[in-house]
Amino acid sequence: MAIPQVEPSRYAEQLAAKRDAVTQLFAEFDTPALEVHHSPPSHYRQRCEFRLWHEDDDLFYAMFEVENAGADDRGRKTKRTVRLDQYPVASEAINALMLKLRAAFLASETLRRKLFQVDFLTTLSGEALVTLVYHRPLDDAWEAEARALEQALGIMIIGRSRKQRMVLTRDHVWECLYVDGRALDYQQVENSFTQPNAQVCQKMLAWARDVTAGSQSRDLVELYCGNGNFTIALADNFRRVLATEISRISVASAQVNLQANGVDNAYVGRMSAEEFALALKGEKHGRRVADMALDGYDFSTVLVDPPRAGLDDASCEQVSGYERIVYISCNPVTLAQNLALLTRTHRIERFALFDQFPFTDHCECGVLLTRR
Repeated sequence: MAIPQVEPSRYAEQLAAKRDAVTQLFAEFDTPALEVHHSPPSHYRQRCEFRLWHEDDDLFYAMFEVENAGADDRGRKTKRTVRLDQYPVASEAINALMLKLRAAFLASETLRRKLFQVDFLTTLSGEALVTLVYHRPLDDAWEAEARALEQALGIMIIGRSRKQRMVLTRDHVWECLYVDGRALDYQQVENSFTQPNAQVCQKMLAWARDVTAGSQSRDLVELYCGNGNFTIALADNFRRVLATEISRISVASAQVNLQANGVDNAYVGRMSAEEFALALKGEKHGRRVADMALDGYDFSTVLVDPPRAGLDDASCEQVSGYERIVYISCNPVTLAQNLALLTRTHRIERFALFDQFPFTDHCECGVLLTRR
């Protein structure tokens, strides 16, 4: 993997290249004009993780790049260690903490000994959670120094080692996103998935609200809902929302977020997309299915936000049964494969590019499809 080379002066150029690449990839489809949503040109990631590299008495943050030269004598790709004193991809809060934490590690044998990795989770609302990963057990001496460091830097710290997780204050941050003039509060738990580019996430949520407007008399079903990122923002566009997610941590966080935002017309159930498809057909039963009370819904719209692999053929067939499909994709290649199936029954009404990861090849897309 190549480390992004951030050049703010070239941001418009790289965004235009992404626009052209997406337009070309989907040229075979009858698509409307591509809506392009830009990112801040630097300091856009609210979460990052780094290896902590030790050299004699020094230590520094590091990432790894695959060498172009090829593989070693065992056929493995060779990697180059890249020192990072600052990281312009990361939020300004992360960059400030990188300097302060490194100074603290250098000054403390207790904090630095066998420190292997440092993970940062920050928010637009000003909170910061740092996870320190060690190759040794954590003891009372470590806890005392880590608590003092928390206090000195105004952050929260979690210590991790094999079979050990020490949460000093709490294991999550609270992010506040502003969407259509509304403040939405999200609990984001350490080591679970959240959208890394919060500024672009706000634009994605606003776009999703726009394309689903006028649906208050019908219901939304959401697959892969995570911590309720879209669920919270879209709930008042629909009569009711039923959201599903397989991760136990994300489901618990989504339920907390529903309560924090006063959303009372949404239910989040722990179930995979495949299990949910069976439940809708009446081929899966049990307490979790009963709790969903599926007979009470009148679904007009489905929202899917799948992993990079996209939807399998069975899932495409399932979602094609809804009048409207909102597809959020982190991989244009698998999105194109899925659209080849979905456009047999639906037409593309809206198509958007969200530049979640500037100066990389990664693109996030949003598509609204309506039944032909």
